[in-house]
Amino acid sequence: MNTFRIGGDLPVHPLGFGAMRLTGWGPPEDPPAAIAVARRAVELGVTLIDTADAYALGANEELLAQALHPYPRDLVIATKAGQSRPGRGRWKPLGRPEYLIQQAELSLRRLRLERIELFQLHRVDPQVPFADQIGALKRLRDEGKIRHIGLSEVGVAQIEEARRTVPIASVQNRYNLTDRRHEDVLDHCEAAGIAFIPWQPVADGTHAADGPLARVAKEIGATPVQVMLAWLLARSPVMLPIPGTSSAAHLEENMAATRIELTREQFSRLDAVGRESRHTGPAR
Repeated sequence: MNTFRIGGDLPVHPLGFGAMRLTGWGPPEDPPAAIAVARRAVELGVTLIDTADAYALGANEELLAQALHPYPRDLVIATKAGQSRPGRGRWKPLGRPEYLIQQAELSLRRLRLERIELFQLHRVDPQVPFADQIGALKRLRDEGKIRHIGLSEVGVAQIEEARRTVPIASVQNRYNLTDRRHEDVLDHCEAAGIAFIPWQPVADGTHAADGPLARVAKEIGATPVQVMLAWLLARSPVMLPIPGTSSAAHLEENMAATRIELTREQFSRLDAVGRESRHTGPAR
């Protein structure tokens, strides 16, 4: 696989792994199985793993440390703060500077790291001045506790506002074949050399049964999921999808998408599928 350098100096392979599904509301029901999936991801060439302080209330980060520490030198564990979990199935932005700093410290402890290579603002808290939230991340960076700063679910104007204070290395917005609301953000990131990390990179199954997606999958002997991931990888050089799963078999299927090369005509047919799509989704 080729590599992309997050922030210009942090090389990762273009297909990462989203760790959220390794745990539930709390620790995993089958810890050995979850640990095996995390380790298998690294064996298959994953060098970017995405987690967050809010995933299983910290248990997700602890699981990754248990599975993978001491980490391979080329492995980047990216985490996030700014999204609280006041109850099962509930998400609430929480961006007070003291909270963001506290959560970064806790993530460092749970992940057994001296520095977090990519730390992302999980959500912009509308109750807190955006400049204060970015200022907290800048303080963490200045103190050497984080290396690069990312944002999640933001627009172009917010990216540029943040960049006036500190370099932004990544943007993590919901984006997939049929959810293209953030097309302008992706284009902006590409122009600026900012990593674009689409969460929920695999669309729902409504387009898999027939139509261009199914036909392209049949033509190349792949699954619809693999085709959707291959389309993302072909869409932009700054694209770093992070499909998640708790199944080793699904993980291996996802990673096989890196070997798919779509023709220009196949890419165009797929691209037309979601150009007008406007979907809403979970807060994650």
